[in-house]
Amino acid sequence: MGLERVKVVAQRMAIGFGCPVITVAGTNGKGSTCAMLEAILGQAGYRTGVYTSPHLVHFEERLRLGGDPVDAASLVEAFERVEAARRAGESEVSLTYFEFSTLAILDLMVRAQLDVAILEVGLGGRLDAVNIVDADCAVITSVDLDHTELLGHDRESIGREKAGIMRTGRPVVVSDPQPPQSVIDRALEVGADLWRFGIDFNYAGDKQQWGWSGRGRRYSGLAYPALRGANQLLNASGVLAALTALRQRLPVTAQAVRSGFACVELPGRFQIIPGQPALVLDVAHNPHSAAALAANLDAMGFYPCTHAVFGAMADKDLAPMLAKIGPLVDRWYFTDLPTPRAASASSLLAQWQAQNLRSDALGQAFAEPTVALQAAISAATPTDRIVVFGSFYTVGGILKDGVPRLQAQHMPNL
Repeated sequence: MGLERVKVVAQRMAIGFGCPVITVAGTNGKGSTCAMLEAILGQAGYRTGVYTSPHLVHFEERLRLGGDPVDAASLVEAFERVEAARRAGESEVSLTYFEFSTLAILDLMVRAQLDVAILEVGLGGRLDAVNIVDADCAVITSVDLDHTELLGHDRESIGREKAGIMRTGRPVVVSDPQPPQSVIDRALEVGADLWRFGIDFNYAGDKQQWGWSGRGRRYSGLAYPALRGANQLLNASGVLAALTALRQRLPVTAQAVRSGFACVELPGRFQIIPGQPALVLDVAHNPHSAAALAANLDAMGFYPCTHAVFGAMADKDLAPMLAKIGPLVDRWYFTDLPTPRAASASSLLAQWQAQNLRSDALGQAFAEPTVALQAAISAATPTDRIVVFGSFYTVGGILKDGVPRLQAQHMPNL
């Protein structure tokens, strides 16, 4: 594996950007960071292109041009161009699913004549297909344990992989409050312009508003981002640092910042859907994001009963995920997912039973997320809440027919 094969095909396709490129890596917070950058830059009048992965329901979600998902016909044409380039030349080049998709999407972004391109790293950074593009600004949102079989078994190793998106003389924003030393060392090694949270930029706030300060710029009296969760302020701070670092090429007004934070949307990131019971959707799929979800759930207030629909990949570190959320969940609905990588519902149930410390908690296994959700709705009262988390497949399985509005069928016993 490596970037050479992807670079060969990209050169054959003449893929190259004439606009600023922001590349975003990190264990968690990448999608939220990309969405906030897109919203603010869109409010500032720029034509944006955003590549993110994976998708929740439809593949077209992976590329947004001017805020809208790309149409399927354009994707098919781009796939055909990648296939032709892959077969051209003296030797045929083999590509993975992600590499093939990335080349098609980069090709569409180049053709769209964008003002700014925002690229989310799929996995790691150094060897990720998006890293064939030299970022004008790199953002590293967080570094924690995930995909350890590929990236390394400690934060230093994982940080080294994510730091591969840095470029000499160009800004790199590190939003992680305690980044691994490997990230700092790499920035010094390549001569990147390091913007570090707590040193080069910071935020402060109360229950009503927050403010940001960085090199030569300050924002005060900001409303909280429309994306929920306390961890979003770290992401928002990194966004403002990136925009400040690029302000000579992409100037934005304070009003664009305010409007962008106010209107930003991203399904499945602590998404609360009002109803009876309330529904919470979150793609938390590793211990770090599960801890953030637990903190956000705890801050929601009192609910008589919390039901959790949970499906996850078998290669995830499931024990700490279950341990983080366990104290908050009264009834578990474990679900199979439509991918060979997924852990079976029965194995998830068994792992939960092996470490469950609550004698009053219950667990069951189901064949798919919608069936699990229906079981939760049947058992819930209007004042309960239902949390769906563990994987993009879990949340996507609930959203495939649209956003559900829940209405419990019975009232609690008084």
